Formats: sequence, C-alpha cells, structure tokens
Amino acid sequence: MEGEKNKFIKIIIVITCITAAIMELIDTSIINVALNNISGTLGATLEDASWVVTAYAIANVIIIPLTGFLSKYFGRKNYYLCSIILFTLASYMCGTSTSLWMLVFWRFVQGIGGGALLSVSQGILFDQFRPEDKGIAGGIFGMGIVIGPTIGPILGGYIVDNYHWAFIFDINIPIGIAAALLTWKFVDKKPNEYNIDKKSISIDYIGILSLTVGVGALQYILEKGQSDDWFEDETIRYLTCAAVLGLALFIWWELHTKNPAINLKVMKSKNLIGSNILTFVCGFGLFGSVYLFPVMVQRVMGYTPTESGLSMVPGALVTIFAMPFIGAGLGKGIKPIYFVSLGFALFILHGYTSSQAAPDADKWWFIVTQICRGVGTGCLTVPLLSQAVVGLKPQDMPYGISLNNMFRQLGGAFGIAIMNTYATNRFATHRMDLVSNLQGNNPLLTERLGGLTNGMIAKGMNPTLAKQAALGALDHSLSNQAQMQAYLDGFLLIAIFFTCTIPFMLLLKNENMDAETRAKVAAAAH
Repeated sequence: MEGEKNKFIKIIIVITCITAAIMELIDTSIINVALNNISGTLGATLEDASWVVTAYAIANVIIIPLTGFLSKYFGRKNYYLCSIILFTLASYMCGTSTSLWMLVFWRFVQGIGGGALLSVSQGILFDQFRPEDKGIAGGIFGMGIVIGPTIGPILGGYIVDNYHWAFIFDINIPIGIAAALLTWKFVDKKPNEYNIDKKSISIDYIGILSLTVGVGALQYILEKGQSDDWFEDETIRYLTCAAVLGLALFIWWELHTKNPAINLKVMKSKNLIGSNILTFVCGFGLFGSVYLFPVMVQRVMGYTPTESGLSMVPGALVTIFAMPFIGAGLGKGIKPIYFVSLGFALFILHGYTSSQAAPDADKWWFIVTQICRGVGTGCLTVPLLSQAVVGLKPQDMPYGISLNNMFRQLGGAFGIAIMNTYATNRFATHRMDLVSNLQGNNPLLTERLGGLTNGMIAKGMNPTLAKQAALGALDHSLSNQAQMQAYLDGFLLIAIFFTCTIPFMLLLKNENMDAETRAKVAAAAH
C-alpha cells in the first residue's frame, strides 16, 4: 500500500515538473504568431510590439544562470513554488493588459518567474529516479525542452485564428495554479533546506548586477539589432559597450570573488566547455529552424498560422517517441558521443534538405525534414543534458546546469537573430540578381508580360491599367521567389553551422556514465 502511494506521488511530481518546464518554454515562442493581433488591438506598431518577445527573453536569460544561487539562498522548494506563483500571476496580468508597455512590463516579470521552471524542475525530476534510471529521467525532461518551443507556434496559431490573443496567457493560469498546489503538497524540501542560514550566504551584488547589465544588453542587441539597423543606431552602439563592459566585469569578478553568484571556475572542465558549446549549437538549430519554417510557409506559401503550426507536429511527435528511448540507451551505457554524432548528422541533413525545397513543395517534403530535426534535436538534448556535469564536483553541479541552460537559451537567441538578419540580407541579394536578369528584350519576359496583360484585359480591365497590373503581379512573383530563396539559404546556414562545430565533440568525455555519475547528475539542482 505504501509502495503504491509512493509511486503515485512520484508520478504526480514528474507530471508537475514536466508541465511547468513545457509551460515556460512554450511562452518563449507562442507569442510570435500573435504580434500582428497585439499591435492592432493595443494601437502599437509591429516594431514596438516585438518588445513583448524581447522583454521575456531578457528576463529569462538573466535569471536562468542565477537559479543555482537562488535555490541555495531561498531553498529549492520555496524558490520553485514562488516562481510558479509569480509566473502564473504575471500571465494573468499579461492577459488583462490594456496598453503595450503594461504588457511588456508583465512579460518581463513572467520571464523572471519562468527562470526556475526549467533548471529547478530538472533537479526535482531527477530526484524521483534511481541512479541507474537517470538516463530515462533525462529523456523525459528532454522531451519538455524540445516540445515546448515546437508546439508554441502550433498552439499560438490556433488561438490567434479562433480566439483573442489574451487567451495565450490565460491558459497558463489553471496550469500554474495546479502546479503550485501540487508542488506545495507533494514536493519535499531537501534535508539542507530545513537549516538554511541566510546570514551565512553572501549575496554577490556586483556579480548579479554586471550579469544583468551584460546579458540584458546583449539580448536587446540580438533581438532589436536587425530592425534598428545594427550599429547605425546610437542605442545599439551604447548597449554594445554596456554588454562588453558588463560581461567582462562579470567574468573577472566571478573568477576573483570569494562567494560568486555563478562559479565560473567550473568552466575549467573541457567536458563542460564542449557540452555548453554543443548545447549552444543545439539551441541555435532548434530555435533558428522553428523561427524560419513558420515564417517561410506563411509569407511565401500562403499557410495560415494554424496550418504552419500543424506542419511542425511530425517533428514534435517523433521527439516525444525518441526521447525515452535515447534516455534508456544512455542508462544502459551507450556512449553519449554516438547520439551526439547522430544528432549532428540529422540536423545537417535537415538543413541541407530543407534548403533544396522548391516554391511549390508540398507538405510531405517538409514532413521528412521536420522528422530529421525532431530526432536530431532529441539525440543532442538528452545526452548533452547529462554530459554537461560529468566530472564536476557535486557542489559545482548547480552552476554547471545553470550555465548549460543559459547557453541553450543564448543559442536560441543567436539563432533567431542571425536567421532574421541573414534572411533579410539574402532577400535583397536574390531580388537584385533576379531583377538584373530581367532584360527588356528577353522574349520570355515579353511573353510572360503579354500573357498577364491579356488576362487582365480579358477580365474587363483597360489596356493601360492591365499592363500596370501585370507588372505588379510580376514584381510580386519575383519578390516571393527571392524571399523563398532567402529562407532556404537560412536552412543551409544551419547545416553549415553544425558542420563547422563538429570538432567541438572531441572535448566531450567519451566514456560510459556509471550509476555514481548519474547520481551526481541528479544532485545538479541541490
């Protein structure tokens, strides 16, 4: 009877942790498809509305590396419970916002609350499994990491097409309330949480402030650089200086202060360096491709937000099925390097195959590439999640986990920013090339214009207007073709990026993880 009760509690805790992590990650991407509706409803420009995305990302990237310190200072259960409550409250306030800047403020607060829903969830989840089953725990948690950003656009597209954009935030409220109650009732405090002496824990104010300034400025530059014309904008130049100085001060201070908020000395581990770099690459590929695909099919191929989201379902489904098997394989002693190598190969295949798509490519073409991305991301996420802390001392593992999660989020930020900039520049190049090939004496051009003009005239348009309309239709077709090629170049860039970073796999410890090592991974959030 007691065993059945413990099994029930374990299941409840696992569901709570996975749900909280997925909820946090969904909110990083669900808002993207709603920006047009938000700007129209709140009377703001689309450029200003993008602050709704930027504010959340800035808060999230700042708070994630501090979760180890905050868990230690407040106690893991207390910090986790308060973060869920803060996230849920901020979600409610986002849904009731009556102005853009009110929404931006509460999105920032939501990002602060969401920071613990990733790193701390992982530690609580791992505590529910025996050492030999930690690989399975990693697989289960990895599903949340990959599924969240993937189903965000799907859910967001459906809500935007059928309901008010505020419902994007309202759906978090019942989930958040349930997660808070279940955490309060079933998640136990760790033994050392009962005797926390806050006076003995020194708060690293300089480290926290310099990290906030450095990462906040860097995230702003990544999010807004393209729309603000990069270094042509005075604000971008000032914030670049702030990012460089803030991060330089942070690194120097954390390496020299006695009680750092984030122990950067753990980066002496080549294994952690390699894991973080490859995790950055994984974030770049996942978030970059998830950004590119729905934008491409909506703008060029005429998909609705719901259709573009549903087109990503195959990738999410194969991830759900692959993650537990990958985790079980790790638990049985399969070397992580094998999964990482397969993940890189599949991501390279995904990027290259996607880049070869024709403008009239059907959904089946993209289903194959989405499946490659889904399995590839699973092969990278789970092994790297476990690999990051191999070789670290138990007291250093919270810092290793926090840094690893930060690198994933930064990789995603870089991926979205670079894809946006690269696609914009490639569009201008492709359009210029196409226009230069349109010679007035080209018989194919003359024939195409003649056919379009005659078609307009046949519909009752006078010859002068028909010719202008034909030129407009040709220009639209040319722009569509250039835009399609630009997005395809973005997918090819992802394949090239993965190919160029293959050597960093040599930094990983190519060894089986024994039960003791997996037990240390479980202690990562202590």
